[in-house]
Amino acid sequence: MTHVRDSFAENAAAARSGHLPKLVIFGAGGLGREVLVLVHQINAVRATWQLAGFFDDQAPASATIHGVPYLGGTEALNSVSEPLQVVIAVGNGRSRASIVQRLTSPLLRFATLVHPAIACQPYQHLQIGEGSIIGQGCILTTDIRLGCHVLLNLGCTIGHDAVLEDFCSLMPHANVGGEAHLETGVYLGTNATVINQVRIGARTIVGAGAVAVRDLPADCTAVGVPATVIKVHA
Repeated sequence: MTHVRDSFAENAAAARSGHLPKLVIFGAGGLGREVLVLVHQINAVRATWQLAGFFDDQAPASATIHGVPYLGGTEALNSVSEPLQVVIAVGNGRSRASIVQRLTSPLLRFATLVHPAIACQPYQHLQIGEGSIIGQGCILTTDIRLGCHVLLNLGCTIGHDAVLEDFCSLMPHANVGGEAHLETGVYLGTNATVINQVRIGARTIVGAGAVAVRDLPADCTAVGVPATVIKVHA
């Protein structure tokens, strides 16, 4: 059956009681503003979150972002005195992993955000890990496993039996075929494609528009059609 972190059920119960969980966005850049829109889209369908503010170790130019206050960096977030749900709006998976490691307060939990128009029904047998973000226009078919803190930007497609491990990042309109496997921290650029049954090694970057037609090793950058390794990361 579909499994999307128990926080979904908890949030629904909280909404019924009139006490919405407080949510903060870590990342005050462009993706943070896109996630802000996603939160508003979720709340427009059903009141789910009380948006408390932004956190970022690099302070934005203004004290508020589209009316939402900037509240500080990692140290401030670790010093909170009440329970908060956190979503990390940072596009690079390695950076998201680093932020997760630095957020150590027991009062923090990681929210999972799924656009309300995404088909996400029990008969699809989806597993979606905590902290994941699934943006507008994405399509997930069946028997798919997403790890923790996976980012699916706008219009991505994920085929049957695909596995995306923790901290994978898919930019707009990236496509993952059936039975493909993306190891930890894989990054797919805009319009990149991984065809059926191809495995991409951990932390590898598949460039924008590239098509991976065969397995790629870990820690490299591949571009072109078919995707060819052009750089090995130290």
